[in-house]
Amino acid sequence: MDRDKYQRPAKVKNKTPAEIQITAEQVLRDATDRAEPVHTVPAQKITDAEELHEYRFHKRKTFEDAIRRNKHHIAHWLKYAAWEESQKEFDRARSVFERVLEIDARNPAIWIRYAEMEMRHKNINLARNLWDRACTQLPRVDQFWYKYAYMEEMLGEIAKARQIFERWMQWRPTEDAWQAYAAFETRYREIDRARSVYRRMVETHPDPANWIAFAKFEESQNAIANARQVYEDAVAYLTDEHVTASLLSSFARFEARHKETARARAVYQYALSVLPKSQTTEIYRQYANFEKQCGDRTTIETVVASKRRWVYEAEIAANPFNYDVWFDLIRLEEDAHETAKAREAYERAVANVPPVDGGKRVWRRYIYLWLQYAVFEETTANDADRARAVYETALQLVPHKQFTFAKLWLAYAKFLIRAPRLDVGAARKALGMALGMCPKPRLFKGYIELELALREFDRVRLLYEKFLEADAANVGAWVKYAELEKMVGDGDRSRAILELAVAQPVLDMPEVLWKAYIDYETEEEEWSRARDLYERLLQRTSHVKVWISYAKYEMQCAELDSVPLRADRARAIFQRANTALKDRRAHDERVVLLESWRDFEREFGGRERAETVQRMFPRVIKKRRRVEEGSDATEEYLEYVWPDDEARQPSLKLLAKAQQWKLKMQLGAGGGGDAAAAPAAPAPAPVPPGPVPDASELADGDVCVTRSKELLNGEVRE
Repeated sequence: MDRDKYQRPAKVKNKTPAEIQITAEQVLRDATDRAEPVHTVPAQKITDAEELHEYRFHKRKTFEDAIRRNKHHIAHWLKYAAWEESQKEFDRARSVFERVLEIDARNPAIWIRYAEMEMRHKNINLARNLWDRACTQLPRVDQFWYKYAYMEEMLGEIAKARQIFERWMQWRPTEDAWQAYAAFETRYREIDRARSVYRRMVETHPDPANWIAFAKFEESQNAIANARQVYEDAVAYLTDEHVTASLLSSFARFEARHKETARARAVYQYALSVLPKSQTTEIYRQYANFEKQCGDRTTIETVVASKRRWVYEAEIAANPFNYDVWFDLIRLEEDAHETAKAREAYERAVANVPPVDGGKRVWRRYIYLWLQYAVFEETTANDADRARAVYETALQLVPHKQFTFAKLWLAYAKFLIRAPRLDVGAARKALGMALGMCPKPRLFKGYIELELALREFDRVRLLYEKFLEADAANVGAWVKYAELEKMVGDGDRSRAILELAVAQPVLDMPEVLWKAYIDYETEEEEWSRARDLYERLLQRTSHVKVWISYAKYEMQCAELDSVPLRADRARAIFQRANTALKDRRAHDERVVLLESWRDFEREFGGRERAETVQRMFPRVIKKRRRVEEGSDATEEYLEYVWPDDEARQPSLKLLAKAQQWKLKMQLGAGGGGDAAAAPAAPAPAPVPPGPVPDASELADGDVCVTRSKELLNGEVRE
């Protein structure tokens, strides 16, 4: 194997353009100019009969030798016959064709070339004989029949052409042959004969396309009744199983063209009812266009609804558990006021029960189907017994041991209470059964609302007690229970309930409970009790919102008529809160408290007090600290520096002096005149004296403080 063939081409190192550029046009011109001449056989001129005889002898010998080497190569025979024809040797040409037919008589090309030779030289009888022989030996070759009939028609022998077509039709050819025969009869205005040909065609080939062609022929002859009869015969012959969309579409368009609106609509509706869903897309489109042109609003809406129904049915067939599509289909049937169809859609939808292991999320849409079904039976169908059966069936299907649906139980209970049933006992029995199987807060709330609407306060109290036994941490239940007692005028009982509530060890939202208790005492104008509640709450938590709410309460308390006295009480609460948060080192909460305190002083204390509170705000300093122990990576963080803590942090004074010394050195480096003209650095804020901590006592984050101490020492040394 040649290794150079697989070697990579050499890389071009110098890619600069050459001084002499060669174009593609020049390359092609040079190739043409330098091409070697092509040697051709010189033309031979024959001058006498002897040379012609010799030429023919050598030519025939060449053809015979080629045939002798491969007699099954038909091209040699055809070339041989064509050459003999060109020499006007028709007998020899016929001899060649006859010889090749003995070898391969089933080759249509030989027969066609043979007959066309005779036709070119107007040997009509010989051509007829050849076509007759060809059609007899190969009757399934349609081209023979076409050419044979066409030749007779060109000769004006109409009867013979018709006879040829009749012979051909006995072989039951394809539809094209029948249509060619019918077109032949139509050209010579033999309408009855053409109609007979079409009738025989649909009997032989009862395809919908042939029926359509037959009907279009009748329509072209203005025989509207005959065309309609053809369509009707086609539908009756093919039956519902074999009828196609193309046939019915053509039938409907035929009726629409001739202003038979009712007939066209009936055909479209019949097509939509018998055809498979996969074949009705085009029918729906045509039907919609037809109704837009010829129908009214009702019919147009009917068509659109039918198309949407078909789309929904296709989606449901793909996924029967897609309940959203079921809702769309049911809504479509309800809008059409088809009660029977809507009920059927509901029954089909609820038959698709989701798996239990799918969880409550999968069941939620399914239960909404049952609820809507029950409402439909109650309101639209006006069948209360059927609606009750729907509710009971739905409740039997739900796996209550795993989960339940309070909405379903409550809807059932409200249905039983609604007029004209007023079956309160059955409703209570149903809700009691629900609470026994699954005591959900939603069920308790719904049952309580029901009894409240009936003004059964003893039953409501009993339900609240059961509710709190099942879920003592539910703050909403405690608050609602207390509101109930307040509503009926039993304040002591309401206060006792709230006391029991705040004594619970675990609550889901304790802040809501305490607020409700305090609001209750405030509304009852029990100012001391509300104040005691705040104090008790502060013993449990010292959240900044509690302090702010306590201060606002003291300001809004109507126990004292004097606003300054109430402001002093609120101010004392703010001071206590500031001290408590300072001890807890809750810097963020302390800032929130000071903001609220400042706003309070601006409104009730005046500018001086507000400025005093403003001076309590901390300064924010950016610092850096190590991300992890033993790591050199650092991160920035913010630190609050409180004014009352600066006395314990003298390193801040050192930092201020270091910055002042640095500014002084920069001004001194710029020249004496510039230094004299530069403004004096601002004096650092006074810091109370205290011991200066050693560098070893500083935290890892106090790098800037250590650096400032070094700068200060350098200043002193200088």
